[in-house]
Amino acid sequence: MIVETLPVGLLQANCYLVGCKETHQAAVIDPGGDARIILAAAERRGLSIVYVLNTHGHFDHVDANAAIVEATGAPLAIHPLDRPLLEAKGGAAIFGLKGNTSPAPDRELQDGDKVEVGTLRFQVLHTPGHTPGHVCFYEADEGVLFDGDVLFRRGVGRADLPGGNWNQLMNSIRQVLFALPDETVVYSGHGTPTTIGEEKRLNPWLQ
Repeated sequence: MIVETLPVGLLQANCYLVGCKETHQAAVIDPGGDARIILAAAERRGLSIVYVLNTHGHFDHVDANAAIVEATGAPLAIHPLDRPLLEAKGGAAIFGLKGNTSPAPDRELQDGDKVEVGTLRFQVLHTPGHTPGHVCFYEADEGVLFDGDVLFRRGVGRADLPGGNWNQLMNSIRQVLFALPDETVVYSGHGTPTTIGEEKRLNPWLQ
């Protein structure tokens, strides 16, 4: 698996370019801005973008959806419960920002779905709490999780924005993410990677 972390947009959220070494197909997870940087990274690595995946609909994770879809023709996927947020330009207006209009999703993700990118098989995990339709993408064979804004290195996602729910967030972490193997590498929407085991032991919000 090829993983390139690209801090993008006003908030420098982590966008992930995730590629299959065998087929050179790739997914862009959470293109929150700077489409030119994302497309250049794919070209540099010889990757063909075949999916645009949103963990959730906030503007700092979806702002470059339109530009990436237009440039590549790749289908866009998000959970249906976050479609209203996507249609509201990711809630950018709450922060006094304009935001970009995203195209409508081509695929509405559900818990347990599989997303295929070359030989990679991502399992969709519905993990509400930060937003109602938040999802994570888990590749079991590679032992990696792309978890958006649910669990961070020594932190957890916000639950105080519209649609957030603290109890749901804690349940998503404890019942869904903490059920994964301890060695699972967690690539979050902000900050540096961690593992499930590290966060079980050391995350102050979860002791």
